[in-house]
Amino acid sequence: MKERCIYVAVHGGAGYHGVASEQSVKSALKRACARALWGSPLDDSSAISVVERAIAVLEDDEYLNAGYGSNLTIDGTVECDAAVMDGLSGDFGSVGAVPGLKNPIKLASALLRHSRELDPLGRIRPMTLAASGAYSFALSQGIQTIAPNEMISPRATHEWQKWKSRLDHPADGDPGCLPQDAMQDTVGAVAWDDEGNLAAGVSSGGLLLKYSGRIGEAATFGTGCWAQQSRSECSGMACSISGAGEHIMRVGLARVLGEALQSRQSDDGELDTHHVLLRILNQQFTEPLHQRGVQMPNAGVLLLTKEQGEDDEAVRKLWCAFTTESMAVAYANTTKRSPKASILRRPALIDSAVNADKSSVFITALPIHR
Repeated sequence: MKERCIYVAVHGGAGYHGVASEQSVKSALKRACARALWGSPLDDSSAISVVERAIAVLEDDEYLNAGYGSNLTIDGTVECDAAVMDGLSGDFGSVGAVPGLKNPIKLASALLRHSRELDPLGRIRPMTLAASGAYSFALSQGIQTIAPNEMISPRATHEWQKWKSRLDHPADGDPGCLPQDAMQDTVGAVAWDDEGNLAAGVSSGGLLLKYSGRIGEAATFGTGCWAQQSRSECSGMACSISGAGEHIMRVGLARVLGEALQSRQSDDGELDTHHVLLRILNQQFTEPLHQRGVQMPNAGVLLLTKEQGEDDEAVRKLWCAFTTESMAVAYANTTKRSPKASILRRPALIDSAVNADKSSVFITALPIHR
């Protein structure tokens, strides 16, 4: 009998993670890994399902900017974005600016599955639905909806009141929005199932005080998540992206990374993932945005790769890269009962390099097998 071996990694966003909330965030990430791997029947273990379960847990946690507890719009409401992608088929589903939905990732997954069905009139099924249209589709699929005000957490209300007041009544010398005062990050997950298939997903409440109706990278094809794999070779990847949505969308960061990894691997059969991450985040993300006047472009990447190892066996590797102060991650597999979580922080050495106009990217490999 084939041994079941499933891998999942999650992130709580790239941005700023204060010491006061560190344990709460790490606990939520560990809980997401555990629920994804061991919280449902074993016959529901596809990579897409693992990603969906993991992100749903993150959406339920008030310390993370997704689902319940999301940042509020300028009008004081919650509007969520979410997306999921299947690496084997390339199927994608996403929702944007949707209100009153407990778990937006479940609706994104439902839309992905719906897109695989034949339409009786031959119409092309949508990949993305937004706002009231997404909400109506959720009702038709039996996905749990709740009163919009029940999506608002006390923390989110406190932050909204503080920053809305500053927006309405700016004071001379006001320092503006400090990193530790605004939770802008996105959550996400990547997974590898026991058939070797990959999937990725992402979910976000968006920017604090965003315009109502704004759609970010978490709902846009090729920006917030990407998954791809070869049917005949030991190659593939799944990534989940976090950071400043408009900057990430301008670059199409997730898809650009996937294409770069595929091209690099097909050229010589070997893959230098560290080099690819560094080049993409520097040359295709940071530098073009610097030219547009953006001083500190923010992005974080959680990346799971499928590479060819010895004896042509598929080897999985987990990477994290970010330009922000920190990124929260956790990972687990079904052979280990204890998920590992960490708040990765950019070393002072890299901060000094930023001042010298050198690379501002922190990159590390994570031991997903342990």
